[in-house]
Amino acid sequence: MSHETDEVSEAIACELRLMDPSVRMSRSFARELLDPEFVEVGASGRRWTCDEMLAALPDLDGAADDGPRYEPSKFAGVVLAPGLVHLTFETTMDGSRARRSSLWRKQGADATWRMYYHQATPIPPDSM
Repeated sequence: MSHETDEVSEAIACELRLMDPSVRMSRSFARELLDPEFVEVGASGRRWTCDEMLAALPDLDGAADDGPRYEPSKFAGVVLAPGLVHLTFETTMDGSRARRSSLWRKQGADATWRMYYHQATPIPPDSM
């Protein structure tokens, strides 16, 4: 289910920026997109804080221009409240697939969209 609004479109654009190798390689660019209270539960089950993610992001998959990249699909989004968008989508990278869920919020003096929470769940190879 998708309720495409300007807010959902903006959150999707930010999500796609976070998959861009040039953003993943730059802690300052990535910091603009991650909320200071950001938390991720990765496909491995590891829990990441904002500082941990910013430190590791340049070394994670998808950060090299000449390496594998995330191939996103099936974006859906809904505005949960003013300034709060929930996105769901799937990614493929090097044959591995994951279902993903992100919360994006817009608040504070700069009022820009920042990822507040992200979770990735691996999709088994034989699953649809």
